[in-house]
Amino acid sequence: MSDQQPIPSGDPTLTVARQLDAYNAKDIERFMEPWAADCLYYAFPDTPLARGAAEIRARHVERFREPDLYGRLISRTLVGNLVADHETVTRNFPEGKGEVDVLCLYEVAEGEIVKAWFKMGEKRLLPA
Repeated sequence: MSDQQPIPSGDPTLTVARQLDAYNAKDIERFMEPWAADCLYYAFPDTPLARGAAEIRARHVERFREPDLYGRLISRTLVGNLVADHETVTRNFPEGKGEVDVLCLYEVAEGEIVKAWFKMGEKRLLPA
């Protein structure tokens, strides 16, 4: 986020909502705006997947190539500066189109996502 202004602090759910909206639009520039330059991105509970915005960008440039990619928000909960989203994500898996439930936990500070954890459920293939 070197050239971007941080999202104003306030309601952390607005920061998370902006990144989910950009994810669903597959807009990498808007998607990256809420992420802190030194953010940490984990598979729950503590397996590093990306360190810093550049690595998060690289992961998502590839992901955004999936034609059916979409994160449907089931619920969103705020506790302090932590936002917990339950989403059902439609993906294009090697075996075909499917869905996976994801629990996403975002730590937001000063309007930026500084840490995120993702717990994936079992993928379900959709009928062709």
